[in-house]
Amino acid sequence: MDLVVLVASFAVILIGSELFTNGIEWFGHKLELGEGAIGSVLAAIGTALPETMVPLIAILFGGGIAASEVGVGAILGAPFMLSTLTMFVTGSAVLLLRRRRTNGTSVAVSPGVLGHDMAYFAVTYSIAVGTAFLPIEYEWPRRLVALLLIGMYAYYVWGHLRADAEVHETLEPLRFHKLDRSAPQHPAPPRLVIVSIQVLFALACIVGGAWGFVHSVTSLAGSLGVNGTLLSLLIAPIATELPEKLNSVLWISKGKDTLALGNVTGAMVFQSAIPTSVGLLLAPALWSVGGEGLAFASAGIALASSAAIFIPMFLRQRLGAWALLRGGAFYLVYLVFILATLARVI
Repeated sequence: MDLVVLVASFAVILIGSELFTNGIEWFGHKLELGEGAIGSVLAAIGTALPETMVPLIAILFGGGIAASEVGVGAILGAPFMLSTLTMFVTGSAVLLLRRRRTNGTSVAVSPGVLGHDMAYFAVTYSIAVGTAFLPIEYEWPRRLVALLLIGMYAYYVWGHLRADAEVHETLEPLRFHKLDRSAPQHPAPPRLVIVSIQVLFALACIVGGAWGFVHSVTSLAGSLGVNGTLLSLLIAPIATELPEKLNSVLWISKGKDTLALGNVTGAMVFQSAIPTSVGLLLAPALWSVGGEGLAFASAGIALASSAAIFIPMFLRQRLGAWALLRGGAFYLVYLVFILATLARVI
């Protein structure tokens, strides 16, 4: 039964992701936003909802230290997964689809958009992780940092909305356009209300599918006796990061590389600021390298993987598929580290 739910949930996420990428482009177009705001803000926040709900529910309603530990592990697992495995999947999609892409293996992105995102990620995530080195009894500085991170993310969003002006992409017909009988059909633009309905429906599919996916993965892992730490750090984030992976692959297949990468980097900024603030505010005692050292090691891997991918891009002002594949190497390194630690080899 769990396997059936797993497959069905994946199908629901896939449908939701396709509807979401199509709908969010039209939503940004109606609001006269550019690719940076659409990919790094609107799409990133929407697809980050599943993995944000996991730690929130675990900490608030899970009950006990164990549930809170799972929540902290999920918070740290999301940026790690985005900066390693999701980058690898995106790079693999570019390589596999290179023959049908105008740019081949080159990723046609805006260095300014990605540079803006990665600079914020490096700063906010470093600040959040840095507080884990404070003595455990110092809870008020952790809560103060949480407020700082929320303010920094608000400023980040404002910067994207202020900097972008208009969309120059040719948009595909809105999938729900035919349901709007009171409006002319494509290429005439759909009404904002029908665009909003499609986006909300897609988000419901993504969140519901991700919840079912995580539930079935958790159940299967429990029946197979998988370690709880391994589940919270690696298995659950793979499930909750599916929307970002699928959205990026869909946009890569359409040649919309800035949207594809902006969706991932924008989600990294969101994850480094908002869910970490949840951990700092609601579980400050657990936000410590002393109690969650294995989990916090993933933060160093995430920062290192991001640097290995994007610093060369800053220097060369271009990005290729092979650079994105470096994330896979960092994922394997951490996987070996966790397995060795759990096996008490190191």
